Amino acid sequence: MLDAARDCVLAVGVRRTTLTDVARRAGVSRMTIYRRWPDVRTLVADLMTREWADVVARVTPPGDGAPVRPQAVEALVAGVAALRGHPLFHKILEVDPEVLLPYLLQRRGTTQDTMLRAFEKTLRAGHRDGTIRAGDPARQARAVLLVVQSFAMSGHIVADGVPALSPEAFDDELRQILDRYLAP
Repeated sequence: MLDAARDCVLAVGVRRTTLTDVARRAGVSRMTIYRRWPDVRTLVADLMTREWADVVARVTPPGDGAPVRPQAVEALVAGVAALRGHPLFHKILEVDPEVLLPYLLQRRGTTQDTMLRAFEKTLRAGHRDGTIRAGDPARQARAVLLVVQSFAMSGHIVADGVPALSPEAFDDELRQILDRYLAP
């Protein structure tokens, strides 16, 4: 059903997706959908959680004994690039950006909480190996989240179509910001 919801959102956006459309595409009854999700908003929230959690899982630093900070910085930059290139994220930003506003202005979502836990774990490992400056990992993780969110969600706005402001150029700037922020 989440795959069907993804297909619907990619086809017409969140506002134009209905639970009936999702049920039809999934080959299930409307009641099957309604038993699990009372409305499109909660269905899309679960879909975003699934999709973004997959991005987070793919870019978590491996923890193979190498210095933590360089791996963490590269993982964060890769995560922003992966999210920026994610078809669902791109569609929502393009067509229905208001869907993301609650997660920026009112409350954290499940994926943001997952990211914070992963960041804190990585920061603690960097504190132990001395590659990340000492500090409160919860506070540092939240600062990192604010930075990476802004690059993922607003990078396209400030680029203004200027070649020197390509996504890759912004990735380099993000890399510098994160590396200097985390350096001991």
